[in-house]
Amino acid sequence: MSLLLTDDGSAAAMSRFDMVIDVRSPSEFAQDHVPGAVNLPVLTDAERAEIGTIYVQDSRFKARRLGAAYVAQNVATHLRTALADKGGGFAPLVYCWRGGMRSNAMATILSQVGWRTTVLQGGYRTYRREVTARLYDGTLALDFVLLDGHTGTGKTALLERLAGLGVQTLDLEALAEHRGSLFGALAGRPQPSQKLFESRLLAALDALDPARPVVAEAEASKIGERMLPPALWSRLAAAPYIELVADRGERARYLVAAYAELTADRHALEAAIERLPVHPSRERLAGWRGLADAGAFAELAEALLALHYDPAYDRARKKSSRLPLGSLRVRPGDAEDMARAAEAAARLTLGLPSRTLGQT
Repeated sequence: MSLLLTDDGSAAAMSRFDMVIDVRSPSEFAQDHVPGAVNLPVLTDAERAEIGTIYVQDSRFKARRLGAAYVAQNVATHLRTALADKGGGFAPLVYCWRGGMRSNAMATILSQVGWRTTVLQGGYRTYRREVTARLYDGTLALDFVLLDGHTGTGKTALLERLAGLGVQTLDLEALAEHRGSLFGALAGRPQPSQKLFESRLLAALDALDPARPVVAEAEASKIGERMLPPALWSRLAAAPYIELVADRGERARYLVAAYAELTADRHALEAAIERLPVHPSRERLAGWRGLADAGAFAELAEALLALHYDPAYDRARKKSSRLPLGSLRVRPGDAEDMARAAEAAARLTLGLPSRTLGQT
């Protein structure tokens, strides 16, 4: 059987295959991969490091011989496990880092089995060029409406309710695995790499209908340590917004419930406070620690809102030229009130004709 080649790294092209197989090592796969790809490494991280050392320090021939043994052993394991149920018509796409020895080794064996196997020319780098071209150099044909408002107004919760009502949404914080603030890191969940975030983002954007508006949260240009790429940021920066308004005390109580894992981890709380751009005085910090010691987290949250979050939001709002669509007063901790707000936000969003959204 002969191998087939393709140099089209687009999601649409790769969706035609029964399986997209990434044969790179697990650490390479963890850094970034084609969305939906299955990692069937022909070399583990340890094997790859061992072969590299032999190649540099001893003999190219010995390295290739040992590599071939490892590849044969690992592909045999995949044939007995992950690929054991594939029938004669199975048509996979295989890729490695640059479409070289690893992908061709796997593809050769799969094609000999009788499967119609295709290798992605240029490997992962071909796919990555597609991502970069679209998110950094391209233009998105999508119209956004933003949920904006002070910290603690329940924007994420409202976004989830809008999705439940059938409104098209984009949850950027879920893709970035961060809640978008100094206190927004998720316990035990590091953020994806920038490249993996962009892969997830592009897949999510491709799933959206350009004929319908998309609701997202108003974000800074970075969510935690992940940057929003220019093609998206330019659309968000010009998008109209719906402002959510809530009393500071209600917002503070809502935040205590939403960030329960942070109030339970004193070390993480102290570390977050240390990251404040305006460091509190010794007296103020002692007062905050006293509130934490007493379990008065709502009072502590209200103090943080007053000192940092609300002034930062107000400064950003003054610089913004986004068009307001309306304002909704909400009680973020009240499920019934948030359901009402979601219906009102849906009416504001869907009541506007597409292609007019996102323009000032």
